[in-house]
Amino acid sequence: MGFLSDPIILSRIQFAVTSVFHMLWPVLTIGMAGYLVVVEILWLLTKNPDYYRHARFWSKIYILNFGCGVASGVALEFEFGANWSPFSVAVGDFFGTILGFEGTMAFMLEAAFLGIMISGWNRVPSWLHLLSTIMVFVGASLSSFWIIVANSWMQTPAGGEMVNGKFIVHDFIQAIFNPAALSSWFHMVLAILETALFVIGGISAWYILKNRHHAFFSKSFKLALALAIFVTPLQLFVGHISGEQVYHNQPTKLAAIEAIWDTIPAGESAPWTALVAPDIAGEKNHWELNIPHALSYILEMKPTLSEPVQGLKEWKPQDRPHAISLIFYSFRIMVGIGFFLCGLMLFSVVQWWRGKLAIENITQQRWLMRGWIFAAPLGYMAVEFGWIVREVGRQPWTVYGKIRTADAVSHLPANTVLTSLIAYIVIYLLLFSSALYFGSRIVRQGPNLELPLPIGSNEREFVSEVVGVNIQEGEV
Repeated sequence: MGFLSDPIILSRIQFAVTSVFHMLWPVLTIGMAGYLVVVEILWLLTKNPDYYRHARFWSKIYILNFGCGVASGVALEFEFGANWSPFSVAVGDFFGTILGFEGTMAFMLEAAFLGIMISGWNRVPSWLHLLSTIMVFVGASLSSFWIIVANSWMQTPAGGEMVNGKFIVHDFIQAIFNPAALSSWFHMVLAILETALFVIGGISAWYILKNRHHAFFSKSFKLALALAIFVTPLQLFVGHISGEQVYHNQPTKLAAIEAIWDTIPAGESAPWTALVAPDIAGEKNHWELNIPHALSYILEMKPTLSEPVQGLKEWKPQDRPHAISLIFYSFRIMVGIGFFLCGLMLFSVVQWWRGKLAIENITQQRWLMRGWIFAAPLGYMAVEFGWIVREVGRQPWTVYGKIRTADAVSHLPANTVLTSLIAYIVIYLLLFSSALYFGSRIVRQGPNLELPLPIGSNEREFVSEVVGVNIQEGEV
């Protein structure tokens, strides 16, 4: 238990706890905001009252997640000043500006239109309500963009140089669009959408399995499935691109992800390791299960490498990650979940094509519905394990190759950090329990299928013109 007296380890644990917990909420919030945009467009195009009632039902879960996200995210902002003040001083000119963009440009945009989206029914024209829902989604997506930009810059710093312990920005655009920024953001956005779609599909599957409002929830289930057809395979492709970025820009992280100790030179074939038992002290693997040539194909789509894959021994022990097993298996859990969700989507599409998801048949697809219920939390797990790979794999650097974690932490007494860590855990457990309680109440209560339609929503022509689709009334 020596870590209890180490303020560096305690500060890292505290930031990990707060960030992992906080991430649970915006993942669903951002993804569900996009889903609400689609549902509202379908309502205005078709005038099918089910879509209006879907918008009202899912927005309850949205607002619960939004509130938890705001409450849990405040702690992260304070930690930069309290636990990581040397880091904030060193990179504040860029990092602080980016977080300022996230607050003023993104969060305020989302918050400004949130009230109209939630309470504007019957108070504003339908086209203005749709615009508000779109702005909430745009604001939430912008928020994710700036957060990922800040974190990606820590992974692949660009646009300036360290001068006397302080990062001086020479090119803001280059710093913003650093080598990891766009691929990381696309990867995260798709993860967010995928998680939300399988949560919505899983909740809908629960209602169908219980034979509660199965006709109503078959619409949300099939809409989630239709969107997942595009999102799940694209996520695998963009994830591959993110892996290539790590290969070229963060070789120590790639070596940790693959548990490679000795460099594989160019011109040779690299196997992919499925299972491994690393020996950190001995700088080797006790045993490993390999697939020949597979890593070469993953990295370069050919049997031999054109560039070497550097092994961990290329760096001094203090300059490379130590939690090899955690990084190695977290990555494989993330990838495994991605392939499972894609496979579940493909099987569901086949059942849909066979007519098994028609209203008269869908309640009989009990194993398929159970599969979707099982899949509902997997997106969260993939995001969290992916974030572990991203952050732990960057160690021992806070800013990769520039600022060590040991130099970025505040000089606080260990008991002070431990006290705040315990307080955060207690508060977050209470918040999580409350969210589960109120979320389950929303689900158990179900939708109000007698909810009256909004007055004066005759803007089908406007929406049709905006989205370029002309759908007749009653058409699904």
